[in-house]
Amino acid sequence: MPRALRSLIRAIAAFGLAISLSAHAAGVSKADAQKVRAVIQAQLAAFAADDARRAFSFAAPGIRQMFGTPQRFLDMVREGYPVVYRPASVGFLKPEANGRTVIQAVEMADGEGTLWVAVYQLERHKGAWRITGCELVPSDGKVI
Repeated sequence: MPRALRSLIRAIAAFGLAISLSAHAAGVSKADAQKVRAVIQAQLAAFAADDARRAFSFAAPGIRQMFGTPQRFLDMVREGYPVVYRPASVGFLKPEANGRTVIQAVEMADGEGTLWVAVYQLERHKGAWRITGCELVPSDGKVI
């Protein structure tokens, strides 16, 4: 597939994702934004330390049930989301609320400088924010 066509498809996909997320999006309080960011940062730090148990602790109950063990979860992230497992850089965008869910987009660069946007979904479970999902969207940017 030609590069220009791939870029167009990525741009359309990213635009569609942004539209769907913002359709019912609302602001997030400063306190919740800080807590959501702290959860994602702590999970990224756990990935960097290969601490499967700690990384798994930030996943929502449904995600923990799906993977069963911390090691299986870590293996999935390592193999399926290498930029999340070992980002070269991380930048948090403005979070949005969509009902009970907070959507936190995080721009990440991989080891080759390619930019990605990790779109995290988090919900409150027993008073704490937990990650219910993460979708990785390629970006056309490159870190120089």
